[in-house]
Amino acid sequence: MNKCYFCKGKLARKRIRHVHRWGTRIIIFDDVPAEVCQQCGEVYFSPEVLKLMDEMTLQDYQPKAVIPVPVFSLPERVPA
Repeated sequence: MNKCYFCKGKLARKRIRHVHRWGTRIIIFDDVPAEVCQQCGEVYFSPEVLKLMDEMTLQDYQPKAVIPVPVFSLPERVPA
């Protein structure tokens, strides 16, 4: 893929941090190979990368680190 599907911007190959939500779990993948739109920031992964992230999410892989994640709730007075 050479251009972003959404804005037609140019894609650049990078290694990124990807935050993945799986049900109630939040999983952070570092050093993920991806193509990132230089214009809008949309991220694209290869099928191989997606398969590996799914495998690591579903199986008992040992993470390199575990970090606490703060959770905030906005007051109800803020309109939706």
